[in-house]
Amino acid sequence: MSMSAVTPLRNEVSLGLFLMVLSVLVSPVIDIFAKLAVAAVPATEITFVRLLFQMVVLAPICLMRGTLLDVTWRKMGLHAARGLLMAITMISFVTALAVMEVADAIAIFFVEPIILTILGSIVLKETIGWRRYTACAVGFFGSLLVIRPSLQEVGLIALMPVVAAFSLALFFLLTRLVAQKEDPWSMQFYAGFWGALFAGLLLAVGNGLGIGMLTPVMPDLKNTLYIAGAAIAATIAGVLGVYAYRSAPASTLAPLQYLEIVSATVLGWWVFDHLPDAIKWLGIAIIIGSGLYVIWRERQVGKTATIPTVNTPI
Repeated sequence: MSMSAVTPLRNEVSLGLFLMVLSVLVSPVIDIFAKLAVAAVPATEITFVRLLFQMVVLAPICLMRGTLLDVTWRKMGLHAARGLLMAITMISFVTALAVMEVADAIAIFFVEPIILTILGSIVLKETIGWRRYTACAVGFFGSLLVIRPSLQEVGLIALMPVVAAFSLALFFLLTRLVAQKEDPWSMQFYAGFWGALFAGLLLAVGNGLGIGMLTPVMPDLKNTLYIAGAAIAATIAGVLGVYAYRSAPASTLAPLQYLEIVSATVLGWWVFDHLPDAIKWLGIAIIIGSGLYVIWRERQVGKTATIPTVNTPI
């Protein structure tokens, strides 16, 4: 390969790294706005608006690309399943944010690559060696160091980020089945469409049955701006992530996702005056270390395609 060919390639990878850094720095802004809004607005309603916004933004892009109607009944079923899992992920995570600090919730949520590794070996029959299984066990131990004090502080709701991580791991498993023959923009559109539909149905049922946490409310101007801020930040982070992965390999970008814990901690301290204690810091360090090792092993065995994009779910 000539030097003239190598230089553009390196420039592309550098651009991808830069865009990925921007994406993970913007992502915690989503959670900050969501935490501010969920004090007055149900998590399901925030999820509904977020996914509806995603659908509206992506619709014209998909129409211009001509991919919106390129679906079959089987594909639409997979899209619906992905939308349901995305709605569960967002609702679970935002519910946790109502009582948990942002950095704690994100740290627990970052066991998702570990869960995905295990599910991949069970569902997709992927070969996982003892080193990665060991790293997964260590990562779970790290998550327990964050979860244990959180359980004491807020109760079982501290497990909601684990629910979000599990549902997102299933979401990525389905994505692997769809992504080979689907346009990524239309995939995101249909995830938004079906996710918003499921969240909307939950709100309708909750309103009819008088279930407080599922009953929609009319937010005031301040909370409307919070929800809009979360939706806009999520769209920006998502688009940056898409173009980052178009410019650089997943195996190169995946470790940068853990910068999100750092930026979430800084923003959480700035907005809510909260910092994790020593035990939680230890747990966060273990989660990051084990996650990076899993990614490294994936790269070593040449399975870069299985490395997921782990952004916070809203």
